[in-house]
Amino acid sequence: MARAGLILKLSCPDQPGIVAKVASYVAAHHGNLVEFAQFSDQLGGKFFARLEIETSELDVEVQDFIDGFGTLGRSMRATWHFRRLPFKMRTAVLVTKTDHCLQEILWRTELGEMPVEITSVIGNRETCRAVTERAGFDFRHVEMDGRREEGFREIRELLVEQKVELVVLARFMQILPDWFCEEFAGRVINIHHSFLPAFIGANPYKQAHERGVKFIGATCHYVTGELDAGPIIEQEVERVQHFHGPADLVRLGRNCERAALAKGIRYHVHDRTILDGHRAIVFPD
Repeated sequence: MARAGLILKLSCPDQPGIVAKVASYVAAHHGNLVEFAQFSDQLGGKFFARLEIETSELDVEVQDFIDGFGTLGRSMRATWHFRRLPFKMRTAVLVTKTDHCLQEILWRTELGEMPVEITSVIGNRETCRAVTERAGFDFRHVEMDGRREEGFREIRELLVEQKVELVVLARFMQILPDWFCEEFAGRVINIHHSFLPAFIGANPYKQAHERGVKFIGATCHYVTGELDAGPIIEQEVERVQHFHGPADLVRLGRNCERAALAKGIRYHVHDRTILDGHRAIVFPD
């Protein structure tokens, strides 16, 4: 059974004594530091940290402990966020036709690897309905052909109605409108196949084979208004051998996409990412 606790994410201007001050605050209230991951960015002059705190022996109420941290946080000019443990993040998965990323999410959720509560799987095609319903989750079809704006308004209504905290684009083959990206900023994760060089248009795996690529991969990133340019959470690569045909590249690419997306979701829901402008600071487990 998961123990009661808190996760604290913190960023502030780098300065002497941050670790000591935060650790002293926790110790002063009989909290137990289970994890303290930190990063001092010398180029940017900023400090980032993620703490996991066991709260069973606190000498104050948990909410009082959270509220009391404000004095220290403000003195360090910090931005911080607490999350109570245990928890499950309310998550919606958006899909089109391909289901390998969806299957990975459903499987890892069933195993308990990711503390998510899947509120629904939303598809602009019916293709993934059977997979979703076999796993016991709600599937919602939103028609978008010729009604893209209306479709996204429907999706937004569903997300708000279901109080969704995280949106995962599991090979959702639609470009999100700017207003959607802005409203759900920092809460939408995408998976994208990555080639070097980039192959644009139909059948990128065939193009990659014809050009003799040596590596293929996938990138899990936060979604912004700039297409496929959001802060990167995780990347996976596979080496391509001379005997690999286009079908092998598809297989290897799927492996990369599944692994990168699973790690990206895990890092996000465990509050192991901190957004810093165009990049994500990640404290992997």
